[in-house]
Parts: sequence; C-alpha cells; structure tokens
Amino acid sequence: MSLTPRFHHGELVAAVRDALIAAGAALAISSREAEVMVEADLLGVPSHGVIMLPGVLRGIRIGAIRATPKLQLVSEHAAVCVLDGDLGPGRYVAAEAMMHAVERAKTYGIGACLAVNTLHWGRAHAYAYRAAKAGMIGICTTNASVHMLAFGSRTPLLGNNPLAIGVPRKVGEHPIVLDMAMSQAAIGKIQTYLREGHEVPAGWGLDAADQPTQDTEAVLAAHKFLPMGEHKGAALSIMFELLTGALAGGLLCYEIGPADWGGQDANCSKLFLAIDVDAFVERGRFEERVEALLAYLEQAGADNEQVSVNRTPYPGQRGWQAMEKNLKQGVPIHPEIVAQLERAGVRLPTPVFE
Repeated sequence: MSLTPRFHHGELVAAVRDALIAAGAALAISSREAEVMVEADLLGVPSHGVIMLPGVLRGIRIGAIRATPKLQLVSEHAAVCVLDGDLGPGRYVAAEAMMHAVERAKTYGIGACLAVNTLHWGRAHAYAYRAAKAGMIGICTTNASVHMLAFGSRTPLLGNNPLAIGVPRKVGEHPIVLDMAMSQAAIGKIQTYLREGHEVPAGWGLDAADQPTQDTEAVLAAHKFLPMGEHKGAALSIMFELLTGALAGGLLCYEIGPADWGGQDANCSKLFLAIDVDAFVERGRFEERVEALLAYLEQAGADNEQVSVNRTPYPGQRGWQAMEKNLKQGVPIHPEIVAQLERAGVRLPTPVFE
C-alpha cells in the first residue's frame, strides 16, 4: 500500500474548484484555474500543482488576487493584442491570453498576446500545450522576480523566466511540449527535492559561502540558484525580460519583488504566441516531418544501448506517461502537501490509497 495518498483526477479538480468558489471566484474562473493547477500534478510536476493553492486562496482573501477580474483588451492591432489581466488568478488569465493568440493565428497565420498585470501562472507547459491541442505551435514566456545568479554574481540578479514551446502532432498523439526555466532547475523542483529527501545534482546552486553544493536545504537557504548553461541561461533570461516586462512598459525583474507577496510575481508580464501550421505548410507534410524526427531519435536509442533517448525521445513525453498512470491509479499528492491543503480549509476527496 502506498505511503503517498492518491486522488481521482476529477475529484481533485472538483475539490480545488470548490475551494476557489468558496473564496469568491466565479465558476468559470475556478474551473479553469483548478484544471490547470491539478494538471501539473497529473503530469508528474508537483512543484507547480495543488501545492500552490493555499497561496492563491490567501491572495484572494487579502485582496492581492482579484477573484472576479475584469479582463480587458487594452490594445488590438491585427494579429497582436494586449490583455490586461487585472491581477486575476494567474492560470485563468494565462489560458485566456493564449486563446486570444490562437484566435488571431486562425485569421492571420500568427497571433500574439501580451498579458499585463498578471500573477504567477503555475507551469508554462499548460499554455503551450493548449495551443498545440488547438493545432497551433504555441510559445510563451514570462518575466519574474529576482531569484537567479548571473555572470558570476554573488547575489541574485535575474528571474528564471520560464519558456514553453508546444508543437502539435497527428490526431491521437500527445503534442511535443518543452517547458524549461532559465535556472538549472525551477525553484519549486528544488523544494520538491527537499520535501522528498533528495540531494540536488551538482550545478544547481551555491551555499551561503558561494560554494557549489548538493545540499538541497543549503541551496534553498542561500537562495543562490545557478542559470542553466551558465552565461547562456542568464543571457536568455535578459532577453525574455525584454520581450515581456520591457515590451509591456511594465515592471522588470528587480522591480517585481519589492511589490510582491507570497511568490505570486505580482504585476508581471507574459508573452503568448501562436503559429498556424497551415499558413506555412500542408499539415500532413508537417506531421510527417515531426514523426520522422521522433522515429529517427527512437531508432538512435534502439541502435545504441548507451543512448537513453528511446525512453523519452521528445520533450514532455514523461509527462504523458505519468498522466496515463495517474489517471488509472490516482494523482499522487505528498502527505505534507495534503496537510497544507487541509490547513487552508480545502476539502479533499477520499484518497484512493493511503
């Protein structure tokens, strides 16, 4: 019998939705927020899942998150629009922004939505994924409060500005979705390692004495997270900051933190792009090319036992494998997270296993 409680996916979504409704959010907003939030746990990424619900509920309670935001398109120009998220629940606003980009791509071949006055969106994967499900190539990024070292600095200078790219496949196949932070690992992932009692791999962060360490607690305490690819991750963070905060005329990474509370990245900006495959190439040909690349990678793994690519030949595949398992067995939620949810007043369903 598992030590980790599992919950039926639909029941867990309903529990999150009901907690948001009880906090004052409308049904449509609560349903979308719950769908996206639980999806992270379903796909095996607990760092960005229901663990974030207590913070959202607290934000609504103190008025930092508007439970019933008035989303408004403040600017529209052909394929481009700017959406004011009115500090509404971050996942709901981000999903709406990506759908605005998708709708414009249907008309113009490409669509872009810059969302301003937004909050933490959970997992970037969710929005590139939704564009891919709509048959589009989806790209999204956000600016973020300062957490990451840069160019050999001793103090954090940049956000870790996640990027997601989603590419559709043929009907019946899960899309290819890349989701990566510009830090070597997302902060939430390091927190997950601590909760589960694991050391972090070398190169993820420094301790308070600026020394490399695999002590997870020391990395989190020092708050010195290293960029992925050293100067490359730092440089990408700068560019994504310019494509979001600067393009919106909004707050930059070093300005978000002082105005923030509870890690919600208040008043950050996000860019969503959608590309209509049909505007560039016949879809059947595109799908054939995508499958050809995946087949090539799988064959490379089969031909060489030293290559592990045959197990996960494309970005996001592990998530789909986790989803299939968790839909059958229940979504695992760490006991510490269960306790946090219960303290926040969330009425969880009966676990499948305890």
